[in-house]
Formats: sequence, C-alpha cells, structure tokens
Amino acid sequence: MEEDKGVLVQKLIDTVNDISAISDYRSTVKKQYCNLARRLKLLIPMFEEIKDSKEPLPEESLKALISLKEALESATELLRFGSEGSKIYMVLEREQIINTFLEVTARLEQALSGIAYEKLDISDEVKEQVELVLSQFKRAKGRVDAPDIGLYEDLISLYHKNNDGATNPDVIRRLAEKLQLTGIADLTQESLALHEMVVASGDPGESIEKMSMLLKKIKDFVQTENLDIASSREKCFSSSCSAQAITGGNHKSPVIPNDFRCPISLEIMKDPVIVSTGQTYERSCIEKWLQAGHGTCPKTQQTLSSMALTPNYVLRSLIAQWCESNGVEPPKRPGTSQASKATSACSPAERTEIENLLRKLTCGTPEEQRSAAGEVRLLAKRNTDNRMAIADAGAIPLLVGLLSTPDSRTQEHAVTALLNLSIWENNKGSIMSYGAVPGIVNVLKRGSMEARENAAATLFSLSVIDENKVLIGASGAIPPLVTLLSEGTQRGKKDAATALFNLCIYQGNKGRAVRAGVVPTLMRLLTEPGGGMVDEALAILAILASHPEGKAAIGAAEAVPVLVEVIRGGTPRNRENAAAVLVHLCSNDQQHIAKAQELGVMDPLLDLARNGTDRGKRKASQLLERINRFVEQQQQAQANADAQAQAQAQVDVEVPLLQSWSTVSHHFAG
Repeated sequence: MEEDKGVLVQKLIDTVNDISAISDYRSTVKKQYCNLARRLKLLIPMFEEIKDSKEPLPEESLKALISLKEALESATELLRFGSEGSKIYMVLEREQIINTFLEVTARLEQALSGIAYEKLDISDEVKEQVELVLSQFKRAKGRVDAPDIGLYEDLISLYHKNNDGATNPDVIRRLAEKLQLTGIADLTQESLALHEMVVASGDPGESIEKMSMLLKKIKDFVQTENLDIASSREKCFSSSCSAQAITGGNHKSPVIPNDFRCPISLEIMKDPVIVSTGQTYERSCIEKWLQAGHGTCPKTQQTLSSMALTPNYVLRSLIAQWCESNGVEPPKRPGTSQASKATSACSPAERTEIENLLRKLTCGTPEEQRSAAGEVRLLAKRNTDNRMAIADAGAIPLLVGLLSTPDSRTQEHAVTALLNLSIWENNKGSIMSYGAVPGIVNVLKRGSMEARENAAATLFSLSVIDENKVLIGASGAIPPLVTLLSEGTQRGKKDAATALFNLCIYQGNKGRAVRAGVVPTLMRLLTEPGGGMVDEALAILAILASHPEGKAAIGAAEAVPVLVEVIRGGTPRNRENAAAVLVHLCSNDQQHIAKAQELGVMDPLLDLARNGTDRGKRKASQLLERINRFVEQQQQAQANADAQAQAQAQVDVEVPLLQSWSTVSHHFAG
C-alpha cells in the first residue's frame, strides 16, 4: 500500500509539473486557463508532504486522490489544447470548449472535496492553502467569462462570404489581430493544429473544412497585406535588410502566382506532378483524390486515361527560382525533414519512462499491464514525437499481444494506444506487419463499447493506405463494423461509418458490405428523426450504388422517395450524394425513373443543377437528361400507340363500308 501511495503521489506531482510547463494559452481562453493552472500548481506542497509522510493514507483519501489523478489528467489535456489547439476552433466551437472546461473543473472540485484533510499528515499552512484552492473552485463553479461575440460573428460572416469577392478587409484584419494570426509562424502553427485534428478524427468533416477555408482566407490576407510585424522586426536586425527596414516600411509580401498553387489545396506546390490531362497538382493532394475513387481530373472533369503521375521538374525549378528571387523560403518536399525530427523525438528521461512502461507490458502483473497500457495510450495521444519514440522502443507487438487479453480494460487501452500510434504515418505499416488486424477485429466484435469504437477508428486510420483496405476487408472486419453502425453509440456509429466509407472505396469490399446487411441499416439511419447520421449514410450509399449488388440492394430498400426528399431539402453535400445514388439507380431502370418523376423530382433537380455543388450540378444534369429521355420515349411510345389505335379505328370503319358497297353493287348487277 505504501508503494502504491508513493507511485500515486509522484504521478500527481508529475502531472502538475506537466501543467506548469505549459507556457502560454490562446487569447480566447487565456484568463480562465491561466487561473486553472495557477490553482493546480498550489497543490504541489500537499502532494510533497503526503509523499514524505510515513503515515498510511486513509482509504477514502486514497480513492479521492485516484479520482484527483484522473481529473488532473483531463485538465492536462484541456490545458494543453488551450495552449496548442486551433484558435479558430476555440471561437467557432465556444460552447463545447466552455462545457469541457466546466466539466473538468467540476471533477477537480469533487475530487478535492473527497479528501479528508484532517486525517492527513500535512501542515496547517498546506491545509489552508488547499482549502483556499477548493474555495476558489467552488466560487468559480459554473462561472466563465463571456465569449467575444464580435469575434465569433466576424468568423461566421467571413465564412458566409466564401464566394463573395467583396469581403471587407477590415473584418479579416480584425480577425487576424484578435486571433493573433499576424505572422507566418502563427499561421503555420494554426495549420498544424487543424491538421492534428483531422488526423485524430480520421475525417475532415464539414466543421474542419470550414475552419480550413477561414484559415486560408486569413493566410492570404496576411501574406498580401504584410501583417507579419514580428517577422519584419527580425529582418531589421539583419545587415542585408537594414536599408530596406529604413526605406521599405510599406513593403508587401509577394503574391504567389496562381500557376504555382495546387488547384486542390490552393497552397504553393512542394512536389508538383502532371496527370494524363496535362494538369499539375500537388502529389499528396491528387493521390488522396485518386484514393477516394475518383477517375477524373479535378480541374477539367475529364476522365483520366491513366493514373500515372509524372513529376513536373520544370515547374518545381520555376517555383524554387521564384522563391529565391522574392526572398521566400522554398517549400520543402514531403519527407525531407523526417529523419531529423525522428532523431530528436524525445528526451532521454522520456525514453526511460517509455522503456519502463514497456517492461511492465512485457512481464508485469495484470494490474501493471493495465496501468502501463493506459499510460502508453495517453503518451501516444500527446504528440508525434511520443508516437515515434514508443514505436521505436518496440511497443507495437506488445500492444498487439494485449488485444486478446481477457481483461476488457487492458484490451481497451491496447487498441486505443494502437489507434493513437497509427496517427503517425510510418507506424501504420508496422502495426499491419505485426498482424494487428485480427486482434483489432476481435476487439470490434467482443470488446467493451468504447473499445469497439476505438477499434473501428483504428481500422479507419490503417485503411488510409490502399493495400490495407484489401487486407482489412478480407479479415472479416466489415460485418462487425456494420453491427456497430447499427447498434453502437452515436460516436460508435460515426467511427463505424468512417471506417466503412474508407474500406468501400476498394471495389471488392462493396459487395462484402452489402452482403453484411449495411444497406437496410443505412436506410434506417437516413430516416431516423434526429439521428444525426444522414451525412455518413448518404456518403456510403453513394459509394455502394456504383456496385451491382449495392444498386440492387438500394433499389430493393425503396430508397427513391427518401432520396428525392433529400434532393428537395437537404444540405448541399447531402443533395449531391442523394443525386449520385439516384443516377446509379436510374441507369437502365425505367421503374426508378418513373417513380422519381412521379414524386416530383424535376423542380429540385433543376434547382440543384443551378445552385448545387459542382458535383451536385453534374449529377443533377445527368438525371435530368435521363428523365427527359425517358419522357420523350414515353411520349413517342404514346404517339405510336395513338397512331396505331387511330389506324385500327380507320380499318374498323372502312371494312363495313366496303362490305355494304359490295352488297349494293351485287344488287344492281342482279
């Protein structure tokens, strides 16, 4: 018990020290987060006196300290995000940020209230200090500073003016200054923060796409208007720029030529490649486009005759020359800095901590394995450096082995640690090579709900690599993913949906998903009131509809009325996907065309063709063409039938007349 006390209290001290090491916070949360960090630092003396005390801890206080440790870990994550997270996200998702802050502080207050201070061997001064901290938590309960409404409204205004060339530059300038995004370094950090969110969630989603668009607008404005005051000051210290500092105070950063920007990301290209239509794109962007199952050129919409990507050495050279002549740092090709980053990943102390954890994973008791797996899980979540160091130390095969443990909590920690490790691209191959997929599928089938959710998220992360899609699909992962999509929590359904979407990009997995019963589940999710899964369900249906089994199953599920309703009143993305599904259903199937026409799809399609997304417009035009062709065929068939009926009627009239004339002629002849 004494050893447990020492380990626990040392962990509390380490956690608060981690919090103390966080240097600064985003301006939108700075006051609240600084106050929280300051209060938590005041707990250190209590922990140190408990550690030095020879008296055993009362059981109730030990339990309270365990709860406090868990609350402090949550506080560390919260504060670290407040220091490193996306500034734009903190404004747009202010309600969620506030709720998380209140939840964490409530947990801290509850844990501190559960400690029997009078039974602890600590000094009166320390007791008074902790009681002061507790009283501050109680006074602050439920109270947060009012958010900057103007800042939020400026961001929303900028977003809604995405296609408006007359965006007020004063609004963007105000945003850049309030968010402290006036320098290239600030913008780079914000871009990295958004990238981390994408990687961690597995799916960009509409919210992150919105934030990326806003960042792009602010970045373009900063580069054009030269708001980088700090950078300008640094240049003034250089002798080569001293004259410019005196005479060129109004110098503006050079505008990047459009030909140097990737048409997909709109960023300057690092590794430009040419596709078969002659257009040039950033390699990573066009590869993602092709991996998503597209067979066309994004810019021209022409069908690609080949998927080959040819390096554009001439353009790369021109970009380098332009950067040099304009004093701009040339973009580094992907992977050029990877080696140096890997060698400087973690300090020796951090590596020692990781090695100690791995020893416990290898030969510790079940309790030690559970605790160590949980620690590895948290470390791997923290940053890329940790993910590299943990993998280098040999954690992956140990974690894979724990996927089959009978202890559900250890199993959950192991699969979540693998999920966090897989965020670093190089770890994906290692996880696959150590045969993790069968174990992950086992957790997906039989683990706790949280473990199943994280198993689905891990499969999504691994399936980003094309060859992994084939292996994962063949491993039996798709039926349990469909089960989770049907019966999981909201988070579980979303994790299952993103994994299924990615896996079904590979044609061979589409039939597996259909045979696993995914279509009825997707149709139910489409029609559930307030279900929140319409986006995901339609995206998966749009992929499956291109497969013969998928098309047949969607048609049998009587999807046409639902699809027409979405085209009539859904979001732009959902209208686009609903139209894409309907295009496949109506291909060589007059029954579905007739049903859609009967349900009044023409007017919504005309609106989509005028006002939808680019893909939505194309799909609407295809459907309108097919429906018009069908109507023309119907009209022609009707006209032919009418002509045939008229001809028959004429025959029916002429035959009796001829018979009568024959009789009269015969009479006169007689």
